[in-house]
Amino acid sequence: MKKIDEIITEIKRLEKELSHEIQKKEAEYYYKIQGKKIYFEQSVKKAQKKLSTTMASYIFHARFLHMITSPIIWLCLVPGFFLDGMVTIYQAICFPVYGIPKVMRKDYIVMDRQSLAYLNLIEKINCMYCGYFNGLIAYVQEIAARTEQYWCPIKHARKIRTIHSRYKMFFEYGDGEEFKKNLEKIRKQFDDVE
Repeated sequence: MKKIDEIITEIKRLEKELSHEIQKKEAEYYYKIQGKKIYFEQSVKKAQKKLSTTMASYIFHARFLHMITSPIIWLCLVPGFFLDGMVTIYQAICFPVYGIPKVMRKDYIVMDRQSLAYLNLIEKINCMYCGYFNGLIAYVQEIAARTEQYWCPIKHARKIRTIHSRYKMFFEYGDGEEFKKNLEKIRKQFDDVE
């Protein structure tokens, strides 16, 4: 148990370190973030613009199978928007009742690639789609993780591919005594949520 907790803590520390290193790229690629806006130096913007592919060229050189499958990708937005709305409503109503801190949607859904001058309009829209969907999945996962911590914080016996942010708080599989004894304590243990 202790070793697992140490590994999970180290993974979270490394994730924060990785995020910090990624943010250092601001200086290397000559951009600044002010509020929600991203600003490039003028010379960098000009150089990026030269790298942009025209939309006509982009469409002309697109693979045929990419073109005919793109409507299927875009149709995924319908259930995505529904899921986004439902989990947002769910946590707005239920989390205060359960005493669970709300997940900040803006911390997960980040769409900023449209500021890149080397992308044409189609590429920018595609990048916004990916930023939205990957952020949405992370947002939903965090809401589900906090819900799971409240209702059934028990580790799985079988191997799972991804360990979410709250898993370290969970009881060992089969430890019924600890579960019954400390469930209420675990339900309130969100001190580490930023």
